Amino acid sequence: QVKLVESGGGLVQAGDSLRLSCAASGGTVDTNNMAWFRQAPGKERAFIAVIGWRSSTTDYADSVKGRFTIVRDGAKNTVYLQMNSLKPEDTAVYYCACETPSNGRYYHYSDSRQYDYWGQGTQVTVSA
Repeated sequence: QVKLVESGGGLVQAGDSLRLSCAASGGTVDTNNMAWFRQAPGKERAFIAVIGWRSSTTDYADSVKGRFTIVRDGAKNTVYLQMNSLKPEDTAVYYCACETPSNGRYYHYSDSRQYDYWGQGTQVTVSA
């Protein structure tokens, strides 16, 4: 059983930066694909970024490409989402997700159904 705990959210102004953390237990971030999603009020949960366990390959949603960076620290068993040049449209609850290799699912990594463990979420609010 993997447990994920996000932190680092808050209220910031447009143009500011934030770094979200996702601390994992019961599993390692080095051996699982890890991703960030976000959900704005009235909208579906949307893919933000992913980092692969095998090659550390990353991918991002077009809306955040060039502004957000996903990294992991195996020693701390933590995945981070560095968010720069924040915009009001980045306002959402941000969730960390873990895809274990043996979960038997075959959805695209940008599909939330591919992930079998989720954190509780952390709120990010960006004011204009």
